[in-house]
Amino acid sequence: MNITEYMQTTGRQARAASRAMARADTATRNRALLLIADAIVRDAALLRAANQLDLDAAMAAGLDPAMIDRLTLSDAAIATMVEGLRQIVSLPDPVGEISNMKVRPSGIQVGQMRVPLGVIGIIYEARPNVTVDAAGLCIKSGNATILRGGSEAINCNRALAKIVAEGLSGAGLPAHGVQIVDTTDRAAVGAMITMPEYVDVIVPRGGKGLIARLMAEATVPMIKHLDGICHVYIDAKADLDKAVPVAFNAKCHRYGTCNTMETLLVERSIAPAVLPELAHLYAAKQVELRADPEAYALLAGYPHLVEAVEEDWKTEYLAPILAVKIVAGLDEAMDHISAYSSKHTESIITEDYSAAMRFLREVDSASVMVNASTRFADGFEYGLGAEIGISNDKLHARGPVGLEGLTSLKYVVFGHGEVRN
Repeated sequence: MNITEYMQTTGRQARAASRAMARADTATRNRALLLIADAIVRDAALLRAANQLDLDAAMAAGLDPAMIDRLTLSDAAIATMVEGLRQIVSLPDPVGEISNMKVRPSGIQVGQMRVPLGVIGIIYEARPNVTVDAAGLCIKSGNATILRGGSEAINCNRALAKIVAEGLSGAGLPAHGVQIVDTTDRAAVGAMITMPEYVDVIVPRGGKGLIARLMAEATVPMIKHLDGICHVYIDAKADLDKAVPVAFNAKCHRYGTCNTMETLLVERSIAPAVLPELAHLYAAKQVELRADPEAYALLAGYPHLVEAVEEDWKTEYLAPILAVKIVAGLDEAMDHISAYSSKHTESIITEDYSAAMRFLREVDSASVMVNASTRFADGFEYGLGAEIGISNDKLHARGPVGLEGLTSLKYVVFGHGEVRN
């Protein structure tokens, strides 16, 4: 069977399974999730062994450190996967919920019911935890899913696929409710994104190259974000005891994630107090600072200092590199964010309520924060259990996409024999 035939078969199986997934009750779907969580705990050693095969191959291939970081399935990552599944179980089931009921003059009652999207195709690179996060969210929201992980994680994903299939079967759900594309051939991606008869929505989680390709070629609608150029703005009225740890964590907690700060904006009057202290902390992590002329002069002597160029404000580094700019105040900070942000996540550090509220209202990003690290822009941290991705589009979902983002609304009407005059 060639790739096109293989993907067509996978699509037909997913479409057939989607009806059973949608009609399964909450208890059945939750049971599948708990069985998967228990099996991950049971098979943790097998998962780490499979992951090690992927890591060995990745290092032999010379993949960059950010990719290796995303590929690594640590004990903490396994524990987070399990906790994510159990948290999804504890969340209210959105499927079948009826809201906005209104009685019309004709006597009919009109409302909206939340329903699964159907079949969701998810394309992602490296991170094996996405396999479980995505499967869990799709199961709970009553969707069938086709998962196409990166070739870098093929061994770990195969091991996880067996666990997911075991959990589905144990709960009486169709084995094809979650399918993992068992080939590293990239033609599988091209086939998946052009099967609207079988796939209702595509969620791509990967680098710019993947997203750009899908934007050019896909005939299936997408929930996506292209990159994460996230900003932290330290306001004149910031509390330095908050500003310093937040700005350090936003950059240095992890470099290879889409919610990592890439540009630090600092109000002019507070810059002499906060930038040298932050520079000292960044130096310990060997973070390169790409500074505008004013910040460059202030930080003279810093061991990893480079003069910023225009491209630095437009770059998602995913590395220990940070663009730094001193601004006149809130308006200049928001102007800069408007010009360069990818509309993912921005944070203001301030004790000024008015400034905070202006920032929340006027900054047009999927997540906007006050006095918190951008690293919190995550489905798990937002209480969604996990996320299937982050969207910086405005339709159909925005920000971390959890259960509600994987459902849609249809109108339902209750009548008593009314006819239209």
